[in-house]
Amino acid sequence: MLTAYDAPSAAIVDDAGVDMVLVGDSMGNLRLGYDSTLPVTVDEMASHTASVARVTEDAFVLADMPFLSYGADEAEAIENCGRMIKEAGADGVKLESGPHTVDLTRRLTQLGIPVQAHLGLTPQSENETGLFRQGTDEESAEEIVDLARQHADAGAFSLVLEHIPANLGAAVTDAIDIPTIGIGAGPDCDGQVLTVDEVIGLSEGAAPFSKQFGDVRGEMEAAVADYVAAVESGAFPAEEHSYVEDDLDDLY
Repeated sequence: MLTAYDAPSAAIVDDAGVDMVLVGDSMGNLRLGYDSTLPVTVDEMASHTASVARVTEDAFVLADMPFLSYGADEAEAIENCGRMIKEAGADGVKLESGPHTVDLTRRLTQLGIPVQAHLGLTPQSENETGLFRQGTDEESAEEIVDLARQHADAGAFSLVLEHIPANLGAAVTDAIDIPTIGIGAGPDCDGQVLTVDEVIGLSEGAAPFSKQFGDVRGEMEAAVADYVAAVESGAFPAEEHSYVEDDLDDLY
């Protein structure tokens, strides 16, 4: 599983054989210039999800439901999630989960909207919990295992586990029958997810539990610098980049 936020990156991710493409609310930080994921709107999520869905042929496309698009009013939550399926073309939705999303998960799945749950570090709750490793003591670890069971029983088809101890990731994976997708949750989860920016090396750095597999940022910086230098020196556009119409000679 890998994130994608636009058509070009989604096409590459899909062609590479990634099983699930997540249109993550991390677009807030990585594409929209926000300081966090919290300002991302339903309209922004729908627009980016649609661009990804249009070019994705094989991967399962997930829309990451943004902050306050669910959890307050069930009818509004169903409408927002349904919009991602009906209008944006997603195959399912992801909910940052807790006790408040168990019943919603059950209702959405009853209505035919596949739900991926998300436990551990949930960035939309950063003002409450901070962006720290979760499940580090027995009580909080047991709560994560219990919530994982509840969401699996409610019909979630998979579960993201973020920034938790590896042995807790293994315990949750053993405790439920649906696939677990880890991000900083150890090697024993059934799958893994990262942001595409970290994988290709577009972001300036990577989280401690992540890895850069390329240096796209470096390539972009070099290409843009070469373009600026070529324009300033007059080397671009060259003769081969221009077209001359002989019939216009009289204009000169």
